[in-house]
Amino acid sequence: MNIDWTALGEVFGVSLVATVALVGVFTLGILGSSSQAGRSGGSVVLARSAAVACYALCAAAVAFGIYLIAT
Repeated sequence: MNIDWTALGEVFGVSLVATVALVGVFTLGILGSSSQAGRSGGSVVLARSAAVACYALCAAAVAFGIYLIAT
């Protein structure tokens, strides 16, 4: 058995970066959808819109991962 260590390292690196990025985007979504006490009305709407965009990006990443597994 011959293991291609370079390819294994690339897969590990991409997986690590993708995981950290996805968790970061989801965290931004949580922060945007959390309570906005003390903020003006327009700022709350902007934060909620950004949170929805973050959640949509997370859902798209999950869907893309499922697509890659299925094909």
